[in-house]
Amino acid sequence: MSNIYGSNSRHDERTYNGYAPQVDRRTRCIGDVTLNLENPLRGIALEHLMTDVEIFARERGLMNILDDLKKGALLAQDSQGNRILHYPCSSVIDSLKAYKRYNYYTDADIKYLEDEVHNKWSQTGALYYVVVMSSLAAAIQGMDETVVNGAQLLYTKQFVSPSRDSWLVGVVNSAPYLCCATFSCWLTYPMNQWLGRRKTIFVCCLISFVTCIWSALTGSWWHLFIARFFLGIGIGPKSATVPVYAAECSPAAIRGALVMMWQMWTAFGIFLGTLVDLAFYYVPDAGGINGLNWRLMLASAGIPGLIVCLQAPFAPESPRWLISKGRYEDAFNELCRLRFSRVQAARDLYYIHVLLEAENEMKKGRNRLVEMFTIPRNRNAALASWIVMFAQQFCGVNVIAYYSSNIFSQSGFSDPAALAASLGFGALNWLFALPAVFTIDTFGRRNLLLTTFPCMAICLLLTGSAFWITSKNGRLAGVTIGMYLFTIFYSPGEGPVPFVYSAEAFPLYIRDIGMSFATATTWFWNFTLSITWPSMSSAFKPQGAFGWYAGWCMILWVLILLCVRETKGKTLEELDQVFAIPAKTHAVYGVRQILYGVKKYLLFQNPPLVDLYEMAVENEKNNIGRMGTRNDGAHLTGTEDG
Repeated sequence: MSNIYGSNSRHDERTYNGYAPQVDRRTRCIGDVTLNLENPLRGIALEHLMTDVEIFARERGLMNILDDLKKGALLAQDSQGNRILHYPCSSVIDSLKAYKRYNYYTDADIKYLEDEVHNKWSQTGALYYVVVMSSLAAAIQGMDETVVNGAQLLYTKQFVSPSRDSWLVGVVNSAPYLCCATFSCWLTYPMNQWLGRRKTIFVCCLISFVTCIWSALTGSWWHLFIARFFLGIGIGPKSATVPVYAAECSPAAIRGALVMMWQMWTAFGIFLGTLVDLAFYYVPDAGGINGLNWRLMLASAGIPGLIVCLQAPFAPESPRWLISKGRYEDAFNELCRLRFSRVQAARDLYYIHVLLEAENEMKKGRNRLVEMFTIPRNRNAALASWIVMFAQQFCGVNVIAYYSSNIFSQSGFSDPAALAASLGFGALNWLFALPAVFTIDTFGRRNLLLTTFPCMAICLLLTGSAFWITSKNGRLAGVTIGMYLFTIFYSPGEGPVPFVYSAEAFPLYIRDIGMSFATATTWFWNFTLSITWPSMSSAFKPQGAFGWYAGWCMILWVLILLCVRETKGKTLEELDQVFAIPAKTHAVYGVRQILYGVKKYLLFQNPPLVDLYEMAVENEKNNIGRMGTRNDGAHLTGTEDG
């Protein structure tokens, strides 16, 4: 089966059947580490495993659950990490079932273990409590970003003089993201180390609540800037912590879907923020308060944060964090809340323990930050992650998220109509994020981006060109259709892909550093876009400003084609091979895909499929041949060493 770019979607199995390129020594070392981290228990004999479990239970004061731990360790030894997450194939999983090989498990244990595969959304109330809290925390993120969209139509009349309007509006709107990029994102690690996941989320949501109320009480543009800057302290660590917290509490079968939900419910928060803007627009001033409507808009974003603060004390703490602090009994108790049976809890407890031990051993003596850029496999992953994170901002979506009300107003809408049109953007952004739950693992990350970016460029050109239409109704229709179509193409592609891609591209031993790098990238360019749009729109007019981002969409399409590798359906060790392929080889592969498309769809020819792995093997054979030729030449001329 091939896609429109001529790549074979069924070459996963060929990666290990004679077509796999050889990788360099350092990448093989990473592969060995990755394989060990995927399951450190693999290959351990039964008697040795049981002895290790007894030592573990004795050292950690868990002898009261030793029987559960032994049964859990056998299940953990069968765990295949991301294989089961991406390939829930019954024939594969049947061969791994420890509870079919040993008579240690009750009927209830077997039922719950079977449900993990065949009824994966049947989970405990505590886990769904975590899901609800995480979703609400994501919605806060979206609301924080968009309530200012409507408020800026009103507070600028009160605070900002027309001569300074464009830059000051950009400064105020971008203040939280300036804080995220320069300060608060870097608080994530120490906050999580000292407070844990749950308390970090509580503190961030409390800060969001307080700063939203503070923003509503400001009396000048610089005061509002300061309040929104401190709002960034609530946004930055929360954006990095909540997905990790949800993943660490979840079983593998639904972990990927919960990571996707972060983006989906952030989109819902964007929709909710625009709805609040519209609801409060007509609120009149009262009690001597000037600008009560925009103040209520800004304050409302703090309400979900207050709800999460009330939820957090009753939520389970991340078992992985508790284990990292040596609190094994507490971790087991929390796992018992998150799983149906004690055997499942014991399995996850022991598996997390051995993974952490393997990670800690592997990190010794390594400069992981340096290795992220000096080892080609890691550098290729960092480059691809940087591109998709940068693209999430410079595709232009947050121009619409932050300034849609102003854009609609410029096109001729009244302020209330502009807010209503922005509500349509928020609704589409959320609804069209839903298909990505299914397409991201079937159509693929790279294919989604390559398909949607040209469409987004066309939509931005349509939106900008509509401002030249002299008829008011025609201009309004053109701007609205262009922005709505852009949202429809953005939401299932560049919306969810960057965070999912960055989370899986890096090898496990540098994944935390890699994600920090990727997150800081997106917040920095978010700040850049939000501060520059008002002045850019004023200087270039909307036509030029939208044309600027349409041009970037096409540049980014080229960068994605040449530098971003497909990660769909790959196990951890297969990803090492994907990113170990030289950057030049992958760039040539991308160019050949273009030639394939031209021949097949424009010239109506039947060209052969383009296969990245065959290209890599062919290039490697050629390199070996050239090296052999040089060595033979050196031997004939008497210059060979030795």
